[in-house]
Amino acid sequence: MSHPGQPGDDAQAIALEVVTATEIADPIRELVLRPVNGAALPAFTPGAHLRFQVADGQWNAYSLITLPGEAATCRIAVRREDAGAGGSRFMHGLKPGDRVWAQPPRNDFALDDGAGPALLIAGGIGLTPLISMATDLAARGRDFRLVLAARNRAAAAYADRLADLFPGRVTLHLDDVAGGPLPVAALIADAAPGTHVYVCGPRPMIEATRAAWAARALPDAQFHTELFDAPQAEAGDQPFEVEIASTGQVFTVPPGKTIIEVLESGGVDLVYDCQRGDCGICQTGVLEGIPDHRDVVLSPAEREAGTLIHICVSRAKSPRLKLDL
Repeated sequence: MSHPGQPGDDAQAIALEVVTATEIADPIRELVLRPVNGAALPAFTPGAHLRFQVADGQWNAYSLITLPGEAATCRIAVRREDAGAGGSRFMHGLKPGDRVWAQPPRNDFALDDGAGPALLIAGGIGLTPLISMATDLAARGRDFRLVLAARNRAAAAYADRLADLFPGRVTLHLDDVAGGPLPVAALIADAAPGTHVYVCGPRPMIEATRAAWAARALPDAQFHTELFDAPQAEAGDQPFEVEIASTGQVFTVPPGKTIIEVLESGGVDLVYDCQRGDCGICQTGVLEGIPDHRDVVLSPAEREAGTLIHICVSRAKSPRLKLDL
């Protein structure tokens, strides 16, 4: 199960050894790892993640979890996705003593440094980055509320532990008990002025929360998201062309391929991270054409303007997009 040699394309990769592997929910496994060389894990902030090498050329991101009273630890929790590309199954197959490679910590979902209240909304395994945020908020004496939604009790990882660690601040919503999904609109309606909202989970939860936020006309700068869904092809997807403004090159993006995949295969140098449409790293200007937005980063006004696109997930409604690349 170990990766024996350092990945040739990542000189900064860190070799980690699995210390413990524990089933904490259905189907979620917690892994605690440590650097093989005995050094401390590089410093990270709440919301950060590591990208693990799960196959040659394939790296999956998992959020780092910090619990109250413990030093910075490489703790992650992985939900097994049997229909996925195999990365989560690889991680679930790890056992104590196995070694893996990870890129240094990175944070695309950072906690703001203000003093106002925070509302943390988690859907399933989307809880993981919010645990570190709750730990930091509690340590600083900042007001916060953590709401965890899960399909049922068996899937509610960390629920009891968090209720003990943060008494009076944790709310558990179980879909099967409540008879439906978490009513995010009510949570947003009750949010005090100045509240920063952090939502992590599946796309429908994020979109519903953003819609409720927009309905109250609250500041976009106080709304933060991270998506825990892999991008999916949609029925009716059609091929479209992408023109690179700086070179005039034109590429065809077929259904089932992303703009990033097509441009990289054509030798275009790009900067990106999550490939889920939530970190904003790949945001690119649109000079001509109509984007088909599938990210969870842009505000309704930015989507309407049509001058930006996240090329890791979004497509085109027009036959061609001219990108500011």
